[in-house]
Amino acid sequence: MTDDARVRPAIWRHLTMVALTAVLPTCAENPVTGDRELTFVSERQEINLGEENYLPTQQSQGGQWNIDTELTAYVSEVGQRVAAQSPRDLPYEFVVLNSSVPNAWALPGGKIAINRGLLTELDNEAELAAVLGHEVVHSAARHGAQSMERGMLLQGALLATSVAVAVSDNEYGGFIVGGAQLGAQLVSQRYGRDAEREGDLYGTRYMAEAGYDPAAAVSLQETFVRLSEGNAPGWIDGLFATHPASTERVQNNRELTAQLRAEGYTDGELGEQRYQQRTARLRETQPAYEAFDEAYALVRDDKVEEAEQKLDSAIAMLPQEARFYGLKADIALMQRRYSAAIDTYNQALARDDAYFDYYLGRGLAYSRQGNERQARADLQASVDLLPTALAMNELGTMALAANDRGLAKQYFEQAASAPGQVGEQAQAAYIRLDVADNPGAYVQAQAFVGAGGQIQVRVLNRAPVPMALIELELQASVGREGVRRAVTVRGLAAGQARDVASGLTLPAETDPQTVQAQVIVRGVSVN
Repeated sequence: MTDDARVRPAIWRHLTMVALTAVLPTCAENPVTGDRELTFVSERQEINLGEENYLPTQQSQGGQWNIDTELTAYVSEVGQRVAAQSPRDLPYEFVVLNSSVPNAWALPGGKIAINRGLLTELDNEAELAAVLGHEVVHSAARHGAQSMERGMLLQGALLATSVAVAVSDNEYGGFIVGGAQLGAQLVSQRYGRDAEREGDLYGTRYMAEAGYDPAAAVSLQETFVRLSEGNAPGWIDGLFATHPASTERVQNNRELTAQLRAEGYTDGELGEQRYQQRTARLRETQPAYEAFDEAYALVRDDKVEEAEQKLDSAIAMLPQEARFYGLKADIALMQRRYSAAIDTYNQALARDDAYFDYYLGRGLAYSRQGNERQARADLQASVDLLPTALAMNELGTMALAANDRGLAKQYFEQAASAPGQVGEQAQAAYIRLDVADNPGAYVQAQAFVGAGGQIQVRVLNRAPVPMALIELELQASVGREGVRRAVTVRGLAAGQARDVASGLTLPAETDPQTVQAQVIVRGVSVN
């Protein structure tokens, strides 16, 4: 496969999403609420968006938890049991993510995830059903699609020019680029009061219809309110950031539970023993993940030695967890111990070869060692899982070193959509290349007759980077006589304009109105 072919899929994903803005609206009935709504995104498009964004969004949130695959199967079983009560037949999927942040989210089309950090806080299967039922409603009632449609109406575009993604347990969260930005934006958005009320109302009804005790939805919200009032660590950045807890939701659930009992839903199960059995492995491994989370916090505080001690402790308790080795490798990479980093990334990949971070880190380490072939393969593998500005920027730099300017520009353009320093660096790199390829798009030049009949050129640098040299050609005609003159401008800052003498002066008797002149931009070099 060529480099052009490898970079193209990410571009196509972006273009596919932006193309949705051209869809004509239709009026349809919401399958959950029964309300008539103006829709821009069809069901097929919803499903496609969910399928395209499910994997990269999982990657941006820590990847799947593969230590206990039976737990994922159990969560999926409970989720499908609840989803079967939804009036909307979507291809529902449920996964457990390897994140300590207590959170759950849903993408359009029925793609749902729950973090292991939330599973450890639940008491029984019915509470799990309440959480998953709530997320099922977000998908079934088109809450994510409605958010997109509002953005299309208000902004005239599906994606903002840059999306700052807050991912608490992933330092690469703010570097997500391309189509993957949409999924990250959707799962990090805060739902409105109506969407949360619908999620509780119909989600609780679905769990009751599935045979669960709806009272679990009340106890769940009571726990959430208690934790929110106590500012419990992790919750504010997790579930509460997108699903605000409130006493109003508790009271609504109490009233709904009473109504459901009056309707005959009196024999629902809690499934406490079954839940405790199925999550036993998760609870056993909790101390190891607590040590890992402490190590991560220590790295952020630049307390590397203490962090490595915590990681060693975590590995001793749970040697099969790849994330522990991944963070150790990240530390080695930061310390420029590239061989050690590669060895440790290899250990992480031996335990989990489906997480972007290990390929990204190993690719950067190989690049610093000058092993471009292996670096390129690893960086592209990371991009295939989750496109990031870090990988795109590095791939662009490598393409430029190989004198493949076209491919380098594609990579830099993708990386430039990320917020922050990496995005800014990529934007500058892209513009430096594009200025040389399309100088007329960045330099505005116009001739005019100044004092004493001198022909001058007003030059404006429209690029966000300074220009070292601008080469112009003035073409002027006075009557039947044509003149060409090279004009050079040196050192023009971003956004700066300057009037430059061309060296041509009109004869005294010449009417300036009869002079025809144009300026052609021949070349530009940037600092």
